[in-house]
Amino acid sequence: MEKITKAYVKDFPAYPTKCIQVGEGNFLRAFIDWQIQQMNKQGLFQGGVTVIQPLPGGMVHKLAEQDYLFTVILEGIVNGENVQSHEIISSVNNGINPYEDYDAFLKLAEDDNLRFIFSNTTEAGIAYHEGDQLNDRPHVSYPAKVTALLYHRFKAGKKGFYIIPCELIENNGKELKKIVDRYASEWNLGQDFINWLESENTFCSSLVDRIVPGYPRDRAQGLCQEWGYEDNLIVTTEPFLIWVIEGPKQLEDELPLKKAGLNVVVTENLKPYRDRKVYLLNGPHTTMACLARLAGIKTVGELMNDPDFYPLIDHEMVDEIVPSLDLPRDELISYTGGIQERFRNPYIEHHLDSIALNSVSKYKARLLPILLKHAERFNKFPQRITLALFGLLVIYGKQDHADAKVFDMPEILTTFSDAYNSSNYAQAILSNQSLWGMDLTTVPGLLDQVVKGMRLIESEGSRKAVQMVNNGEF
Repeated sequence: MEKITKAYVKDFPAYPTKCIQVGEGNFLRAFIDWQIQQMNKQGLFQGGVTVIQPLPGGMVHKLAEQDYLFTVILEGIVNGENVQSHEIISSVNNGINPYEDYDAFLKLAEDDNLRFIFSNTTEAGIAYHEGDQLNDRPHVSYPAKVTALLYHRFKAGKKGFYIIPCELIENNGKELKKIVDRYASEWNLGQDFINWLESENTFCSSLVDRIVPGYPRDRAQGLCQEWGYEDNLIVTTEPFLIWVIEGPKQLEDELPLKKAGLNVVVTENLKPYRDRKVYLLNGPHTTMACLARLAGIKTVGELMNDPDFYPLIDHEMVDEIVPSLDLPRDELISYTGGIQERFRNPYIEHHLDSIALNSVSKYKARLLPILLKHAERFNKFPQRITLALFGLLVIYGKQDHADAKVFDMPEILTTFSDAYNSSNYAQAILSNQSLWGMDLTTVPGLLDQVVKGMRLIESEGSRKAVQMVNNGEF
């Protein structure tokens, strides 16, 4: 079979690059790049994307091998009807690995056509790195890279950007702006640059929601044979999406996603949307990754049909997360039902290993706030969310579980490994404020619960622990 390239797939329209996309993974390709293609097909945007590899071990070279073409498969149920379709995405014009060609990355700042910066560097990506300096080639952190790019654009006398991060942290746009401001100050880039940052650039917090299982490992070969071309970067995703952007209304004109019929909301306040989605969809995902993998469960769909783990997730959502949110209960219960229907999507194999990436920062963002609020509001710990914390520490401590591999930043793995080999693992990890944003040993009773829960999982296994919680025995 011939590989999918522009030589094989002819007559795609070419558009000038209007967007920088920091991140080349499955989610951004099935979310941002897919949406840009929908606008382009309707003649509403007529712009392309330059993809930036955010880490040394990335995959821009794999995209380049396919001339930045890849197939997105939509599979799911919409209004009771089965949806199965595929589309070759051609909205990515090129890619840059700044670890190999930093000058090409910096030169993007000189392009007048560029107007947007999107990113998904995971929850751990929007973070300050103390060692980053202006002249680094490249910088360690994403915020330092974007600061250097913005400074170069300022010196070139160009317009600013709409900067819309997709990382699942609260106020992602504001947090990114805060770190960019800090670098601008520490690097002594001058008041004129700081003024330009404020007046010419718009940092928009955003909330993304689309389940993207990614590459269909088990059936990719058959699909390629059916289509007649080889594609090593196929992405499967559900039809549903919503993108809530906290920004000015004129953004709808410059980025006409809503006009293209896409489920995009531009609002002055995305917090209600964020709380609902992050806690009720992403929170259970993180619980699954912490516990179900220890029991040998591989996918979300498999879990939803499991007699022990489905009740765990159902009760976590209804009895622990919903009561902790300050939104109408009826609305939340309805939303919960919709999420569970999406979890059961028969067309999608959403592998828990892919959900498990950076589980520590995900637990901090998605589950820890509910644990703390539930404990404060009801004077008891939410059992299932706490159980997920036990599972997280078990996985990250030993780091050699056959069914629950650890996927995280090297420094995080070292922190857990060093603590695990010390005399008081749970104490050392829970008190580490850099992991959790606070000393969790100050939460009355939590340390004792964690020690007890870890012992249960290590001695009896994850499934037995789940059964005990389901039966009210723990």
